[in-house]
Amino acid sequence: MGKNFWTRGIACVGISIGVFLVIVVFGGFNGRVNPVEITADLNLTPDAQQTAVLLNNSSATIPLVNLRDRSIASINIGIQHSEVFNAMLRNYAPVAAIDIVNATPKLIEAYTTLIIQVNSESLAYPETLNYILGLQERKEVILVGYGNTHALKLLSSFKSPIIWNPDISAASADYSAQLIFGGTTAHNRLNEYVSDIYPAGAGYSTEKIRLKYSAPEEVGISSMNLNKIDRIVNEAISQHATPSAVVMVVKNGNVIFNKAYGSHTYDAVEPTQTDDIYDLASITKTAATTIAVMRLYEQQKLDLDASIGSYFPLAKETNKEFIPLKEVMLHQAGFVNLDFFSGIKSQDHSTDSSFFYPVKVTDNYFVRRNYYQEAMLPRMLRSPIKTRGQYVYSDISMYMMKEVVEHQAGTSLDQYVQNEFYKPLGMRTAGFNPRRRFEKEKIVPTEQDNYFRKTLLQGYVHDQGAALVNGVSGHAGLFASANDLAILNQVLLNGGKYGGVEYFKPETINLFTSRQSDVSRRGLGFDRSEGSGYPSALASSGTYGHTGYTGTCVWVDPKNDLIYIFLSNRVYPSVTNRLNSLRIRPRIQDAIYEAIAKGIDFNESAGG
Repeated sequence: MGKNFWTRGIACVGISIGVFLVIVVFGGFNGRVNPVEITADLNLTPDAQQTAVLLNNSSATIPLVNLRDRSIASINIGIQHSEVFNAMLRNYAPVAAIDIVNATPKLIEAYTTLIIQVNSESLAYPETLNYILGLQERKEVILVGYGNTHALKLLSSFKSPIIWNPDISAASADYSAQLIFGGTTAHNRLNEYVSDIYPAGAGYSTEKIRLKYSAPEEVGISSMNLNKIDRIVNEAISQHATPSAVVMVVKNGNVIFNKAYGSHTYDAVEPTQTDDIYDLASITKTAATTIAVMRLYEQQKLDLDASIGSYFPLAKETNKEFIPLKEVMLHQAGFVNLDFFSGIKSQDHSTDSSFFYPVKVTDNYFVRRNYYQEAMLPRMLRSPIKTRGQYVYSDISMYMMKEVVEHQAGTSLDQYVQNEFYKPLGMRTAGFNPRRRFEKEKIVPTEQDNYFRKTLLQGYVHDQGAALVNGVSGHAGLFASANDLAILNQVLLNGGKYGGVEYFKPETINLFTSRQSDVSRRGLGFDRSEGSGYPSALASSGTYGHTGYTGTCVWVDPKNDLIYIFLSNRVYPSVTNRLNSLRIRPRIQDAIYEAIAKGIDFNESAGG
């Protein structure tokens, strides 16, 4: 057994400070694994779910529910498929993969929850067992074990949850990671007696509470029928409509397609990854501002029939004072569109930051203090009302709604959505000003701005107005990965519930996403299907979502239990309309519906 243990690439070392270290020789996680593609490549059968068993879960720790107050780390003790495991965990929450060599007590103390991967052979070493039992005394611990089930005898004094997989495989690692967060379910029982603590029949069942990552076949769709997406996206790249794209499809609560295409730029230096972070542009209107309005509306802190002046004191004694919020959300308030870039004077900006120029627009462009309050906001409040009652799309609407949200929430828009939604939902990348939280290589660049900021925009918002407001605005500024958008929109598709928590009431979602106007297709904040080919010839009339100027879109179809997400940087290196003229986004959406229809036809012909 000792020889086997060493051939797995592990050495055990005891140190005086009482922490047992396990050196993983075969390398760590590099963050570049796409779990959905791995799941598809594995051609998973139900075997992992039918053989793995969940134990010690009387407190219903699994699936993890409250992510807001948890900081989670994954510690690998010699499991060769930890790369798959950790990548899947990161679809649900920010999970640190700690190199056990560096797992000092000080580092571990930073986390509330430790997920430990271990095999039956390493458990045979007393040092390993004592290390795990010691952590259980100080932390919330989840043990994910692999191999001979009789190793459970060694864990008789372990009280925390255990997921035990007799099979050591990538499929088991994938399943275990999803089970921890409720992407999949546990139902199996031990089929043999191990000990009095773990008798035959022991085990717990759980419910699915989050997205599952699976192959299309699991929801009755052939993977082959989705191949058309590849051809359409590759056409976009070859025609220089965009250098990169990520496409995600969620059906029946399952992520069945998640694929990255091209490179960040046309020089092909940085290949696109599925977890890359994109500038979402106007998707900010729904994925930040509108959901904030929905929350405040439910808390009765905001009345849609009340006027802007009721919640935004500076709007009083202006032509904006008595305009109802409902008209603002519908783009029927009569607001005009303003060009803020043209109003900038040389004294308004500097190449260096200072007390007088604190607002960072890019690395070498700083705007003077209070520029928004002294120049931009007064201009908006003085702007004319020209088309009230008509549908005229204007970003001023969401500038105003940001002011309303912040007044009623008592905090900034970015902090409010981060604390109320993104963090508790486990959204790892979503937020404003991503350069403050991520390496710029993870953020897809947008335009080579040669007229305003004179630099490549990477991690700084593309929209000029949002840039001048320190990157946080109601109409633009939000960045995220496709996976984070999937989580947020699954909340809406679920009627407001996700991960065991209710974020909205179903009636609130219905109100904001349904048609609310006689003069446009719009909902409150949300764009909608108009029944004449937009956003897709095949989308149902209840479809809602939004597009973004940078080449993004997200569409939710409740009738088909479907979410479609497309992210791109079509404005690189400069703005082009090819993505629209080639109809890339609607053609992909059509291809998804066609694949669904073919799957239904197949099932019906087979008597399914």
